[in-house]
Amino acid sequence: MTTFKVLGMTCSHCVGFVTEALEELPGVESVEIDLSTGTVALATDRPVEPAAIRAAVEAAGYEVER
Repeated sequence: MTTFKVLGMTCSHCVGFVTEALEELPGVESVEIDLSTGTVALATDRPVEPAAIRAAVEAAGYEVER
């Protein structure tokens, strides 16, 4: 399980956009987001490059906290 924070999510629509973007990455099995903390838990069946995760989140219009 990979856990990280995403900045800029403010509502359930934001959660949907980020979830959809991450679910499209090869190897991603599930995405769980806690909107109150901005925390994303990503379950994968193989390693997913951090750069790919960051690119997917940014393409959805949000930012991964560094």
